[in-house]
Amino acid sequence: MTGEMVKACVIGYPAKHSRSPKLHGYWLEKYAIAGTYSAEEIAPEEFTGFINTLAERGYAGANVTMPHKDMALALSEPDARAVAVGAANTLWFENGVLKSTNTDVEGFLGSLDTAAPGWDTRTSSAIVLGAGGAGRAVILGLIERGVQEVHVVNRTLSKAVELQERFGPVIKPAGWDALAALMNGARLLVNTTSLGMHGEPPLPVTTDAMARDGVVADIVYVPLRTQLLIDAEAQGLATANGLDMLLHQAVGGFELWFGTRPEVTAELYDLLAADIEGGG
Repeated sequence: MTGEMVKACVIGYPAKHSRSPKLHGYWLEKYAIAGTYSAEEIAPEEFTGFINTLAERGYAGANVTMPHKDMALALSEPDARAVAVGAANTLWFENGVLKSTNTDVEGFLGSLDTAAPGWDTRTSSAIVLGAGGAGRAVILGLIERGVQEVHVVNRTLSKAVELQERFGPVIKPAGWDALAALMNGARLLVNTTSLGMHGEPPLPVTTDAMARDGVVADIVYVPLRTQLLIDAEAQGLATANGLDMLLHQAVGGFELWFGTRPEVTAELYDLLAADIEGGG
């Protein structure tokens, strides 16, 4: 082990079942870094007080998960990504100032780059299901990579319209009834809803009309392979799942806190996949 002990954590409510401690613990051991990463389960009414004493508690920074991402943004100095998404998931101190970003953007892009290298060179239009916080991070990533049209499909159309107001004319709001037509020849479909997650209703979408070189991403990671991804793989489409995104979004925070940029490997994926499939 090298260096002074550095502490980081994930803050959520709930947080006990977070996979982040196992993920960061793997990197701390691999790179022989003197550090710890723990889970802090903090109720919403206690969050402000906890963040205001984060440094006093010995933390160099933290990941923030539901339901605290909006409040984390308000209590820190956010970068352009966090402001654009309207939520922060990574906090760190810089010259005594609490800074924040949203690494869900790079997590999503990293998962796509791994699953389908060069996807952005052949994708001018994409379909995003859902208009929540995860959807905003995905949309920003697509815009950063030059996607010219992002069709945001949401049951409540007004929420998709709000995203057009946030991100501009690149956003094409659509109701669920428009999805079948949009799927014809589509090259990228991203599910950011909870549909298809364990304990949630199935996602009523078929991918058979997509382009043969299409890509399907699902941010759900319990189960690892949702029915959407199973169907897409059966048609020979490239796929990326929520665990891919989780691993890649963790890289930036680890580097900020511990000073080493970690690598996402097949070994790490298998470790977390086994934990998820085993219900750990």
